[in-house]
Amino acid sequence: MTEKSMSDKTKTASRAGRIGGVCLLLLAVAYGIGGSRIEYAFASDPLGPRVIPVMLAIILAVLCLFHLRKPGLTEPFPTGSLLLKTLAVPAFIIVAVLLLEPLGFAVSIFVLTAGIGWIFGAPLRKALIGAAGHALLWWFVFSYLLDVYLPKGALFG
Repeated sequence: MTEKSMSDKTKTASRAGRIGGVCLLLLAVAYGIGGSRIEYAFASDPLGPRVIPVMLAIILAVLCLFHLRKPGLTEPFPTGSLLLKTLAVPAFIIVAVLLLEPLGFAVSIFVLTAGIGWIFGAPLRKALIGAAGHALLWWFVFSYLLDVYLPKGALFG
């Protein structure tokens, strides 16, 4: 491979990384604004339901800013099966969000975790077992330790 073609690939990867960083930064800003506008009828929790979306937006924005300041991105843009796997992750997240109300938090997190584990090479049985543990762990953390309301879904409530 010539030095010129290697330089072109590096520039393309760097440009793609910068575009992705800017897009995610805009998403973080929109998510933070949306999260800050959440209204609730009662104030039993001193922090309210806004805290988690706003905290996630801040974390994403900080990570995007670090990514944008990174001197050079030399990894090539994913192609082939890695590109399909990379695109499948947001698809699983969207499916999990759509399942959140009808099936509840635990089932939606189970589907998300099992799907992502499976597409990245975990045997189906291990992906399902790991997803069950993951869903139950986060249900316990949010429901009992943090006392955050989570939708139970039609199956459980």
